[in-house]
Amino acid sequence: MGNCWLYFGVILLSCQVVRSQRVRVLPEVEAYPNESVDLRCQFANPGSTKLTQVSWIFEATEGQRENIAVFHPVYGESFPTSAFRGRVQFTQPSLEYPSIRINNVKMSDAGRYTCEYATYPSGNEQGTTTLIMLAKPKNSAAAVTVQAGSAKVVVARCEALQGKPAATITWLAGGGGEYNSTSQMESDGTVTVKSEYRMAPASADNGRDISCVITQRTQDRPQTFTMKLAVQYAPTVRIEGYDENWYVGRTDALLTCHTDANPKVLNVTWTTVSGNLPPTVRVDQNRLLVQKVDESVNTTFVCEAKNSLGSGKSQLTASVIAHGKQTQGAVTGGIIGGIIGAVVILCLIGAGVVMYRKRLQSTENGDGPPKHKPPPPVKTGSSTEMLNKPKDQTMTITESQPLSKYDSNYYETTAAEPVTDLDDENPSPANGGAPSAWEGSGHPLGMDETASDALPPYEAANHDIVEANHEPPAASVPRGESFVSAPMLV
Repeated sequence: MGNCWLYFGVILLSCQVVRSQRVRVLPEVEAYPNESVDLRCQFANPGSTKLTQVSWIFEATEGQRENIAVFHPVYGESFPTSAFRGRVQFTQPSLEYPSIRINNVKMSDAGRYTCEYATYPSGNEQGTTTLIMLAKPKNSAAAVTVQAGSAKVVVARCEALQGKPAATITWLAGGGGEYNSTSQMESDGTVTVKSEYRMAPASADNGRDISCVITQRTQDRPQTFTMKLAVQYAPTVRIEGYDENWYVGRTDALLTCHTDANPKVLNVTWTTVSGNLPPTVRVDQNRLLVQKVDESVNTTFVCEAKNSLGSGKSQLTASVIAHGKQTQGAVTGGIIGGIIGAVVILCLIGAGVVMYRKRLQSTENGDGPPKHKPPPPVKTGSSTEMLNKPKDQTMTITESQPLSKYDSNYYETTAAEPVTDLDDENPSPANGGAPSAWEGSGHPLGMDETASDALPPYEAANHDIVEANHEPPAASVPRGESFVSAPMLV
């Protein structure tokens, strides 16, 4: 029996689902303020079901139902008094397509809208659409000016005002800070989200970047705001320019007082630990100029800077020496000069080695001067021709081509007189193979005494032509004792 009641309940539930599916609506619709929105409704496949009336019911919160539009096929349209009166209308007044349009929607219009049919004989059937109102938030961010300290304070704020749905805010920052966010519901249904970043600011944090990121459904992408922290602090001071080379008589000594402060420094003052400045120094804003170094500047200088938050100071003790030290620039210049000189010397040595190798290579390839002695000039005629010329005829020796020691007409002046056959009526060549006329005679040298004593002419040192039958003064040896011709000059 229990199982029968269970089956009956399932059948009733199934029938209810089927009936509810015949009223077709959109599950959700989104809209922005001041826009118009259409809420669609249709009764599908009525069949034998008789449609008598259709109504639109607004439900802002659970349990609070309010009719905003009614359509009857006989009595027509009806718009009961409500917050929608004058802003709602049927797009196509009919029982089959009773869609409505809401103009100039407001954030308070968000809620559930039910399209409900009165039918016969099945009774009422309905479908519900949820209207989601969206609002783009008004986003902003700003840094908060704070003073440096050890306590955590708010250094930056980020806000997303009147957005729907609520925005989400995150921070991108370093330095050990923290943040918290709060949300507030507005009267029109929007939500305002605020977030604050807290940290213990230091002077080094001044000007550092910090960013907040706002994410919300209506935005295409997250919106990022980058800010610079504004941290105020009293001045910090340091003195620069002392090179430990303040010698007596120097005139170019200079000290500079560097300050760092927020807000900016109002004034800078120079003093000494004893109070007054030496008479040889001059102050130019944050600079102290030593016109001439003497014993009076052998003291401790104090620089003090002030701003609206306070003051800061620094001091430096100067020591005057008798003689100046070599500056680093001079030492560096000497080193650089030595390096340049060494490079030049190496270049010259390299150039000399290259030239020597080129000259040596040229000599090996035969491009240098000749290593052998050139041959003496060639003799114009043979000795026989010279002997056969008349005595009164002079002969000039000329050079026509280089002589070779292998030439038959070549002879050296230091050698013995060439042997010729002067007595034979038909003499043979001097270098021929026939025996000489001097051979076999009774002369000590094998020469016939009746032979002609004519000798070929020669040229003296003064280039005068001397005939063969006139002996030079230097040759006075008798012919019978020796036969050595006088030296010939070529």
